[in-house]
Amino acid sequence: AVTTRRCLLDGRQRSKRAILAKLARDLGWDRPLTNLDALYDVLRREIPGPLEIVWRPTAAAQVALGADMATIAATLRQVADERGDVTLRMTPA
Repeated sequence: AVTTRRCLLDGRQRSKRAILAKLARDLGWDRPLTNLDALYDVLRREIPGPLEIVWRPTAAAQVALGADMATIAATLRQVADERGDVTLRMTPA
C-alpha cells in the first residue's frame, strides 16, 4: 500500500523559515530547506508521493508572512500543477 505523506500548515507557522521547516519535517526531508528554490526542487524531484499539503493560514499568520505568503503559495501551486500525485488545499483558518 502507498502511504500519503501529509503536511498541515495550521497558522502557527508565521515565517517562511517555519513553513519550510514544517514542510521538510512532515514530508520526510531530513535536510533544511533554505529557500523557495530548494523547496521547489525537493518537492518536485526528491520526495516520493503521493503528497498532501493543507495550508490554513490564520489572519495573524497572513499578516506576519506578508508578501512571503504569495510566493510560498505560488511555489506550492506550481509543484501541485506539475506533479499528478501532489494535492494542495489552501483554506483560511
